[in-house]
Amino acid sequence: MATRPSPLTPALIDMRGVVKVYPPNVLALDDVTVSFADGEIHALVGENGAGKSTLMKVLYGLIHHDRGEIIYQGRSVRFRSPGEAIAAGIGMVHQEIVLVNEYTVWENIVLGAEPVDWLGRIDRKRARQSVQAIIDRFHFALDPDAQVADISVAARQKVEILKLLYRDVSVLILDEPTAVLTPQEIPQLFAELRELRNEGHTIIFISHRLEEVLELSDRVTVLRKGRVVATQSAAGTTRAELAALMVGREVLFTSRRTPQPPGDVIFAIDGLRYEDAHGRVRLKDVSLRVRAGELVGIAGVEGNGQLELVNAITGLLRPTAGTIRVGGEEITHAPILVRRRAIAYVPQDRGRMGGSLPASVTENAIMTHHRLNRDLTRWRGLLLDGGAAQRFTDQLAATFNVVMPGRSAPLRALSGGNQQKVILGRELLLDSPFILLDQPTRGLDVGSIEYVHDQMLAMRRAGRALLLISANLEEIFLLADRIVVLHRGAVVADVPVEEATVELVGRYMLEGNEER
Repeated sequence: MATRPSPLTPALIDMRGVVKVYPPNVLALDDVTVSFADGEIHALVGENGAGKSTLMKVLYGLIHHDRGEIIYQGRSVRFRSPGEAIAAGIGMVHQEIVLVNEYTVWENIVLGAEPVDWLGRIDRKRARQSVQAIIDRFHFALDPDAQVADISVAARQKVEILKLLYRDVSVLILDEPTAVLTPQEIPQLFAELRELRNEGHTIIFISHRLEEVLELSDRVTVLRKGRVVATQSAAGTTRAELAALMVGREVLFTSRRTPQPPGDVIFAIDGLRYEDAHGRVRLKDVSLRVRAGELVGIAGVEGNGQLELVNAITGLLRPTAGTIRVGGEEITHAPILVRRRAIAYVPQDRGRMGGSLPASVTENAIMTHHRLNRDLTRWRGLLLDGGAAQRFTDQLAATFNVVMPGRSAPLRALSGGNQQKVILGRELLLDSPFILLDQPTRGLDVGSIEYVHDQMLAMRRAGRALLLISANLEEIFLLADRIVVLHRGAVVADVPVEEATVELVGRYMLEGNEER
């Protein structure tokens, strides 16, 4: 078993004076010096755009630095591609999981590095046995014969990790490994990562979830505006201390929601039911209310009807039965533009649902507004007013603290958190009585989360009705007036937050309501 690294342990990786500039003059990494020890779990934290992912992409050979040196295993290296990095023993698992759904787990793991027999044919038996041996060695809970299309997001992430272990990688870089996992899936992943560390692997992981950083890591490096501000042991460090290092000020982790009487019902669902193409019931007679000046949180283990509920509200699926009303108007089968006048919507998948990554920041900022806001158009709405669109984008960027190279930059040029801010800002600036938020702070740093929470509470104070779907129970307890729990597509609890506990809500999430 590997021992924890000490200050005297020689560094496995030394990154010295690394500088990266994105044209024309965006300084992403500013003289970054950091070291990673052999056999440690080392976390990288910082605000969105602080340079965490950029630094790891430099190490992995995805992008090339302008100045500085990387020392790996005692020699200077400059990987020209991820393939070179993997060959040297360094691998990276990105947030966006890319697997072949039609293949099994073991087929995905060996893809591109298949063992062959003496005739040059793929040796399927040996390949599967090799994958099973890795699964057993590191105690990963995976079925090598399962089809990837049928496994959970957490299991898919493990497949990505095993792909690298199969290629004999000793350094694993994980970018937001828990961002797409439910609270119930995280402990198992952490146990497997500790097993990898104990086997001598070095794990570098990027995360915004500070409580997880302190639970899992041996050391933490904090970046702010492209510079390293601290590297310290996780033991004895508090979440408040890390947050202050990240953003340069104190961050509050307590609720700022103040009591206020709710108004009239703004959003109402009655008897909503949905059966998929195979006749499986995904939503079972769901009914709920959200009043003006009220924020209702939806809790539940992933896959218990949250996605279907969101898609029914937004018009992406047609319910089998039931009604949806906003402001007294039924919109169950209304066209999208009618819904958009009544509903502001922040989706959980910013890349595929929230915006267009190749389109400019301005184009993403004005989506929907260009159809509903006459100030952005000329000639009775027939032509877009480019100047007005640019001013609107500047307003959004200033209001929601968006860090970007410029308005004309493609959305994909922004960090994931800043992409989310563009989408969130666009939706909150709509004049809609009802706001639907699906994982709105996923991928944001603590300072941005605090700001987003304040914006949501401001919308609540302004009398708007908010429905929040979140996998983060702490977030729901901080913000919600009421907590609604979904289990197997049915509402099994609807309780005021003052009467709820994490244990009670967790039990409803896992077991439902036996009295129903």
